[in-house]
Amino acid sequence: MQRIKLGGTIESGAIALGCMRMAGMEIKDAEELVRTALDEGIDLFDHADIYGGGESESIFGQVLQRNPGLREELLIQDKCSIRYDYYDSSAEHILQSVDQSLQRLGVETIDLLLLHRPDTLIEPEEVATAFTELHKTGKVSYFGVSNYNSAQIALLQKYLDQRLIVNQLQFSLAHTPLIDSGINVNVQSDHARDLAGHTLEYCRFHDLTIQAWSPLQYGMFEGVFLGSPKYAKLNHEIELLADQYGVPNSAIAIAWIMRHPAKMQTIVGTTNTGRLRDICAASKVRLTREEWYRLYLAAGNPLP
Repeated sequence: MQRIKLGGTIESGAIALGCMRMAGMEIKDAEELVRTALDEGIDLFDHADIYGGGESESIFGQVLQRNPGLREELLIQDKCSIRYDYYDSSAEHILQSVDQSLQRLGVETIDLLLLHRPDTLIEPEEVATAFTELHKTGKVSYFGVSNYNSAQIALLQKYLDQRLIVNQLQFSLAHTPLIDSGINVNVQSDHARDLAGHTLEYCRFHDLTIQAWSPLQYGMFEGVFLGSPKYAKLNHEIELLADQYGVPNSAIAIAWIMRHPAKMQTIVGTTNTGRLRDICAASKVRLTREEWYRLYLAAGNPLP
């Protein structure tokens, strides 16, 4: 597994495991999934307080409890600020959410805490108070955000003593707003519209690692593009490269993200150990510049 440094600080695998779908799993199956991930070089496990209403954290906590010493082998990332029907980045909610997550996980420290979604009612001073308290008490080691644009990050960072090191964003071959406007500068087309607020460039400039979520999905959880007739041309090109490199098609889709010089970390959400091994074969592939752009074009994106 390729290794990266999150925000230039914590070293981790270039692929991480999203634990949203862990809710409802049998403990033995969740245990096998975690062990498979670690065997493949995945050491960061991404949680959120809302995943399964907290059940995903509880199941993961039971896996840790059944395997003494396992906690030292991995990094736990958690997220908060989404509540049912509204967002809440108040200090009170952040502190309460972290305490509840720690209890469900059965650990003393969350390695990395992210604010899950931008809250238009955010009061950065309150967030700063909560983050300082969490860091001082050792409950959280590092901080980041999820789905924030560049201006929102800059506003929040102004008030924080801790440097934000991660921004988690949706990105895949079938969802590319993060890079489209940067390719189509000064061009009159829909792809030139800046839907991401120059967030890619901002994160690279300020050493925030982008974590790509839904790397195999199109739309907002509309489906997987691999094998989809909506993306016939893209799948044809992916299959050609998969045959060329001797890896599964999912590995090519992930390798496309890993090839970007921003050194993103890809969050994959499968609970199938076989699919997870297939995905991790992406570490064996480094696409050429020509191959990368060939896939981008096959996904229906223009070059000016």
